[in-house]
Amino acid sequence: MNRRTASVWVLPLSAVLVFGVALSATLGYLDVSIPDVFTILFAKLRGQGMPTGIDPVAATVVADVRMPRILAAVLVGGLLGVSGAVFQAILLNPLADSYTLGISTGAAFGASLVIVLQIFGLALPPGVTIPIFAFGGGIGTLAVVLFLAAGDRRLSSTSLILAGVIVAAILSAAIGFLKFLADEHVGLIIFWLMGSLAGASWANILLLTPVALLGTLVIVFYSRDLNIMATGDRAATSLGVNTVRLRLVLLAVATLMTALAVSVSGIIGFVGLIVPHMLRHLSGPDNRTLIPLSFFTGGLLLLVADTLTRAVLPVEVPIGVLTALLGGPFFCFLFKKRQRDGSTVF
Repeated sequence: MNRRTASVWVLPLSAVLVFGVALSATLGYLDVSIPDVFTILFAKLRGQGMPTGIDPVAATVVADVRMPRILAAVLVGGLLGVSGAVFQAILLNPLADSYTLGISTGAAFGASLVIVLQIFGLALPPGVTIPIFAFGGGIGTLAVVLFLAAGDRRLSSTSLILAGVIVAAILSAAIGFLKFLADEHVGLIIFWLMGSLAGASWANILLLTPVALLGTLVIVFYSRDLNIMATGDRAATSLGVNTVRLRLVLLAVATLMTALAVSVSGIIGFVGLIVPHMLRHLSGPDNRTLIPLSFFTGGLLLLVADTLTRAVLPVEVPIGVLTALLGGPFFCFLFKKRQRDGSTVF
């Protein structure tokens, strides 16, 4: 599939995503039709009262309970999909994602830390919450990884991966120690580490939306240089691409996107790994196409997973567990298929 053909898929994917959002809003203990969903949302946007025939309880459930969670699933999935595509392109590794550089682990450590501090009765300011600590943990992890990899002036993929593995191992041990300190309250940490969108609010949507929009636009702007960098540092430098600056900029943007996604939803694995990997087989490795497709596909994938656990399954399973259960075997199948074909992704 060439770039022009793949670009055509953005519009259908957008339409499917809108329909998926509307359909998901109808599912749950309270049945609501798709026309009623659009009526409720339009009335809320205009600041008007509900038209006659709309159940006030249904309006409250759709507008204040379901929609924030549904939109959070789309935005978090999109952020993870785009950041995964960037990490794979920068590190030239089809198995790379936010875990490779320890970003997700750093965010998990920050959230676990504030949970333990609250358990021990430390009074925190009202503005200091789990999302802020998770975001700080992700950004701090990137800073440490870049510091460790700074001995290599070119910030090569090998140096970044090795530094990320080292930092992630240390942070995993630190999280284990925090679990030990939490004692009987360890369930709070474990539940957050498994990922959930149950606590999503409109405040989270207002935080995620500008980051998703601006971050994706920045990455798309540099997507041509990202394509050139895939040919190797020497070739990219000879073509006028500052590979060190490009890595720093894109790593910072992708880390911001990942950290904010994790701060809202907890740890959700395999979305950032599978989505770009799968799309490369369909649309090719051109990042000018891959980046926007990764956003829509990641959002759609996480929306389906969250709808399943929220409204279809008899018991709400943590969404991070569900994505791992569904994505793990699928990725194993793709990986073995590529091995049999004797080809690589890049």
